[in-house]
Amino acid sequence: MPMTGLKFSGAAAYFLTCAVFATPTLFASGEAADLPPAPPSAERLHPTAEEKPRPTAELHTRIDELVATAQPAFAELAGELCTDAEFIRRVYLDLTGCIPPADVVREFLADETPSTEKRTALVDRLLDTPEHARRLQYVFDEMLMERRGGNNVPDAAWKDYLFQSFRANKPWDQLVSEILAADGADEELRAAAKFYLDRNFEIDVVTRDIGRVFLGVDLECAQCHDHPVIDDYLQAHYYGLSAFLRRSYLFTDPKSKQKMLGEKAEGEVKFTSVFTGEEGQTDPRLLEMPEVPDPEGMEEAYIVAPEKTVRGVPKYSRRKRLAEVMISTENTAFRRNIVNRLWAVMMGRGLVEPLDMRHAENPPSHPELLAFLGEEFTGHGYDIRFLLREIALSQTYQRTSRVADETAEAARDALAVSRLKPLSAEQLARSMLRATGTADRLLAARVAEEIKSDAENGPQRVEDAAWREAAFNAAAQPMLDQFAARFAGLGGQRTAFDATAAQALFLENGSQMQGWLVPQGENLTARVIALEDAPAIADELYMNILSRPPTGEETVEIEAYLNLVHDRTAAVQEIAWALLSSAEFRFNH
Repeated sequence: MPMTGLKFSGAAAYFLTCAVFATPTLFASGEAADLPPAPPSAERLHPTAEEKPRPTAELHTRIDELVATAQPAFAELAGELCTDAEFIRRVYLDLTGCIPPADVVREFLADETPSTEKRTALVDRLLDTPEHARRLQYVFDEMLMERRGGNNVPDAAWKDYLFQSFRANKPWDQLVSEILAADGADEELRAAAKFYLDRNFEIDVVTRDIGRVFLGVDLECAQCHDHPVIDDYLQAHYYGLSAFLRRSYLFTDPKSKQKMLGEKAEGEVKFTSVFTGEEGQTDPRLLEMPEVPDPEGMEEAYIVAPEKTVRGVPKYSRRKRLAEVMISTENTAFRRNIVNRLWAVMMGRGLVEPLDMRHAENPPSHPELLAFLGEEFTGHGYDIRFLLREIALSQTYQRTSRVADETAEAARDALAVSRLKPLSAEQLARSMLRATGTADRLLAARVAEEIKSDAENGPQRVEDAAWREAAFNAAAQPMLDQFAARFAGLGGQRTAFDATAAQALFLENGSQMQGWLVPQGENLTARVIALEDAPAIADELYMNILSRPPTGEETVEIEAYLNLVHDRTAAVQEIAWALLSSAEFRFNH
């Protein structure tokens, strides 16, 4: 976001112009200045990733075809592709949850390899990093647990379960099967039971959330009667899903005192409409799929019969059957829900919005695209990395977010330009830590501790990328938690921007953020203060904070401001703070 016209008469003046609660229209409406051309370089920053099996007909080209043909006026609405500077920032935030390091940005912009090739190489490299698994850990923690607390399964164990799952690229159907079949008794998969246990296995809560999170339907208003305004949502649907769960119950192990799930072998589901008084009964079922009756001819109902101090374990578990039916290839709602949610993560808005209100009266904006993505996702083994890669390589993803005001709404709805995406709490915190140099300081401290505690093996261990990522994440966790408490609800699975004044004041007055801008060691402000000429100062600030070079006009304004003030240290801190608080930093564009 250019700072043209701002005279830096105090950070507050700048803040009121482009703070996090301001409507971010400057770079959306085409007012952002064009970036200067990238300097030449003969060196390639990102060598081709190790060859992996790829689809013969690449999905990203089909995405672009389906988007272009869905809107007759698409060609008139379509924006140009984003610049390399815009792309590297966008894809780093979407795939790793953090802005790119300034040196990586400089090398990427200097790389003269054709843009398509170097962007593909960058995407492939990022998908193979531990930072990508960490990004998905945060995305799916919010998606599955919706920032719930809970004491039955520690957050650390749950997050590690997600991280390790995504690091191994565990297929989505396998992950969901583990979560829905988990009872908490198996220590190896106890963390997966958090979905149930930290909802205290309240049947109505769990039933509703399974429908919302895994099927994309909110059946809450179908609990007492058929939905009054959505014909697709029937009371039989609610109780069909609930029937998979109603034999299960929360059990406290008398020895370990741990909560886990027990299950009975009997119990049928009946319901009555409060509107009509009509009674119904259903076996387990998922929406319009066939009912799933219990198997016949079982001589013994239990492996372990339930008693007051004994957890019941039936031979046939309806809850475990839910896990099987949920991930079956016949369940189109399951696959379309997850591709819609992953599309929203990358594109800022789902093809169906709200994400949990899929029904006939709220059709997808691009129904053929949604169906195709679901089929491809299933056909490629529910591979999340595959789908994210293909979205990131599409022109649809790589289009600019700059658009003329008069066509903005139509262009965004047609997927002809990119949407602005507010950073999630974790993205904002991690990006601020990196921009200010605090991330390097935190990691350096962990490295020193590791080498000191293990002089023989520590020096080798601290060079491992996985160790470094885990060490930084552990060191940064208190700050991530603080930002989550302040900024939860922005970004992530939400597509509307509704920052509060309290959040803005946290950025303006927060002692923690101010502390990150105090010159120390080799952090950002310390490096900038050591520079003598204004162009170098402007470049270092903009590349580290906004991941792009400053425009000529921005450089002139910074030079003019520095010449006006006597306290250069305070001036640099104020400029850095203004950039960190700007809408350009706060949004992924």
